[in-house]
Amino acid sequence: MSSDPIKKEATDLARRVGETMWAVDTASKDTMGMELLECAPGRAVVRMEVKTLHLNGHQICHGGFIFTLADTTFAFACNSHNKVAVAAGCSIEFLKSGQLGDVLTCVGVEQTLTGRHGIYDMRVTNQHGEVIAMFRGKSAQIAGTIV
Repeated sequence: MSSDPIKKEATDLARRVGETMWAVDTASKDTMGMELLECAPGRAVVRMEVKTLHLNGHQICHGGFIFTLADTTFAFACNSHNKVAVAAGCSIEFLKSGQLGDVLTCVGVEQTLTGRHGIYDMRVTNQHGEVIAMFRGKSAQIAGTIV
């Protein structure tokens, strides 16, 4: 079985895009303590451990931090084609609270990309596989490339 050189090229490009963006993403990497696990064509995976600094007045993970995890994953998924893309809109549904010590993983998947616009779904789960939140984002490509 031979490998598809076009698919390999797209996968390599997405990985380079992810590495390039991650290297300068101070907010996600340094401030939030996130880890980029995967950047592939139309897909990204980002992980974050819920720490004391993420807790709100109810001692659960602040929804803004869960949103940021999903938004970060969205950014990597929609930029993975090496065309600069920004958020044109998004929504999130919080389904379960994140607890201190939880490891939240967000998997983002491209649902459609037509012209300059894409729709992406993010699923945030904890270490037990329980769904914490669902996020849907609409991207708009603007001028420029990442690498």
